[in-house]
Amino acid sequence: MDEQPDRIRLDKWLWCARIYKTRALAAEACEKGRLRLNGHRVEKAGREVRPGDILTVPHRGQVAAIRVLSGAKRRGPAPEAQTLYEVVEE
Repeated sequence: MDEQPDRIRLDKWLWCARIYKTRALAAEACEKGRLRLNGHRVEKAGREVRPGDILTVPHRGQVAAIRVLSGAKRRGPAPEAQTLYEVVEE
């Protein structure tokens, strides 16, 4: 079976979704409390995310809210990564 996992570590998901260039940068952003998951500050890279969760991430001097659509099995090309989330319009 080639199903996407329901839950995945936040740092790994951010890397697979190409929000951060490296998994180390994603983990650093988590550890420094730069991200919010469903409105709560994240301080551990091992927090699990699942479809339906809302992430708030700093992006190019602004804050972006994104909804997790699915987990990721691997870091694929950009078009594949873009299917993992959607930007929430506010």
